[in-house]
Amino acid sequence: MNNLNPKKLLNSKWTATPAINKEKHFIIVEVEYDEEGNVIECITESVFSKNQYPIRWRDLKDTQKWRQGWK
Repeated sequence: MNNLNPKKLLNSKWTATPAINKEKHFIIVEVEYDEEGNVIECITESVFSKNQYPIRWRDLKDTQKWRQGWK
């Protein structure tokens, strides 16, 4: 399980396992919070193609889907 601080998500680097559309290195480019500071939406961007994908930020905790950093 990846340890996450929702306030430090923006500009963090992640590796998708398995790859998403043959892309595996991503940066969190947008995080939207509600009035209470809870994460509402999280957008990842592929490093190579610049394609953006919305994800559930809690999925980043699952080491079967995501690894912190570029590996």
